[in-house]
Amino acid sequence: MLPDVASWLARRTSTAADWPPRLLLDAKGDTGISVVLPARDEEATVGAIVAAIRTDLVERIPLVDEIVVVDSRSTDRTAAVAAAAGAEVVAQDAVLPGLGRMSGKGEALWKSLYATSGDLLVFIDADLREFTSSYVTGLLGPLLADPAVGYVKGCYDRPLVDGERRVEGGGGRVTELVARPLINMHWPLLAGVMQPLGGEYAGRRALLERLPFVTGYGVELGLLLDVYQHAGLDAIAQVDLGRRVHAHQSTEALGAMSGQIMQTAWSRLERHGRMIPLEAPSTALTRFHRGADGHDARTTDVAVGERPPMAEVPGYAAARSFSPGTR
Repeated sequence: MLPDVASWLARRTSTAADWPPRLLLDAKGDTGISVVLPARDEEATVGAIVAAIRTDLVERIPLVDEIVVVDSRSTDRTAAVAAAAGAEVVAQDAVLPGLGRMSGKGEALWKSLYATSGDLLVFIDADLREFTSSYVTGLLGPLLADPAVGYVKGCYDRPLVDGERRVEGGGGRVTELVARPLINMHWPLLAGVMQPLGGEYAGRRALLERLPFVTGYGVELGLLLDVYQHAGLDAIAQVDLGRRVHAHQSTEALGAMSGQIMQTAWSRLERHGRMIPLEAPSTALTRFHRGADGHDARTTDVAVGERPPMAEVPGYAAARSFSPGTR
């Protein structure tokens, strides 16, 4: 391990237990805190997550100022369940409709900057099982304790759950097979980030609003690389949140995700001056499936869209003056 990576790990890694809610409340002052859950067809899990945050960190200890679920075109009862649990629900396409519709998790996260008011934003995936509010307090800890920290990634053990079978350490396949080798090869000082693609992280609005957001599955990698480029390694911290249990996707879906992550990495290598490309990469991903007459070729487009920094969007500064729940 590079000495700089070892030093960063020692200085910038903590655990959720290091950040008890009462300690954070004393440090909060007048800092506004928003928790955001991007959600698409997550009626089975989103309500319990919202209820835990509201009970523990709004009612019991007034740490969180707003819980916003960005509903990304759900076809089930995600919006109704989230609202009943106490969240403010915002339809993704109702935010900045004049800028057109794009798809993907990153689109929901980008629009959450417009739809929230907090100085600190905590992002939590809406498909988590066995969720506890220590995810939120853990991610907030380094931000409230140290003004030099601008971005906090969660890290955790990720079991692979397949029906009744659970394989410890079997989750995070795209991380281990795609993202980690890319990071170690091209951004070696980020090698200490244990879960670069994890969906639980937090940041200062003043930093996030200056960054572009990839709209698809590359959003987590894009943000990590852009934070590193704009603010440096020491602005990043990570917190061990324990375990992360969620539904897992098919190998085919993970292949498309991997393609988008590689496209995102390519764009950052070029944009940050780390390579001189001779031509643009292909965005076609061809895979084969055995049919009655042999193998059928199926091609998917894994191109990634991107939104500009929110600070550059007309009307954003005025939106920041709104109070929670008035949009």
